[in-house]
Amino acid sequence: MALKDFLPFFLSLAMTIALSATARAESVSLVGFGDSLMAGFQLPPEDAFPARLEKALRDKGLDVTIANAGVSGDTTSGGLARIDWSVPDGTKGVILELGANDALRGIPPEETRKNLAAMITRLKERGIAVLLAGMLAPPNMGAEYASRFNPIFPELAKEHNLVFYPFFLDGVVTEAGLKLEDGMHPNGDGIGIMVERFLPTAELFVHSLAKGE
Repeated sequence: MALKDFLPFFLSLAMTIALSATARAESVSLVGFGDSLMAGFQLPPEDAFPARLEKALRDKGLDVTIANAGVSGDTTSGGLARIDWSVPDGTKGVILELGANDALRGIPPEETRKNLAAMITRLKERGIAVLLAGMLAPPNMGAEYASRFNPIFPELAKEHNLVFYPFFLDGVVTEAGLKLEDGMHPNGDGIGIMVERFLPTAELFVHSLAKGE
């Protein structure tokens, strides 16, 4: 067979290899969307949860970038108001962490649920996957409030088939040495514990995005 007959095959093979290399080189873009717990209240930017989680994922060999879209004091209604413009086009997935300020302010859990569901729906309509980070009501809100608030997150995760992390402050909330002087926000060591515990779920999320699930 003449060389010219092989040329189209070689060109096709070369393009396939080049496209595969480009796909492998493309970083997975995530957004950490939440309140002060995501923003890194009173911490250097490099100690905020998104930055520390990004580093931990990269240390695992995953090519991931995580933008910090946390706003201190944000409630779910505030998050819903800014979700469209705070999450840019091209984002593959969002770590959605909101609800703590709703509970602290005693906002009706039904309102919190409605706002979170609306954010999840908007993101999914844009083809953006969601990892939902759960929250628990503080004990001072009472058992009745907790019984309405706490189920919001697992129920939404099940309803929308989301990757789910049950409690964002797991390992930190009862440890004074892992929090700032305000007794509420994690310090740098606290963020480290949060990232360590969150990492397996984040890895699962990133791998699911890579598979197009």
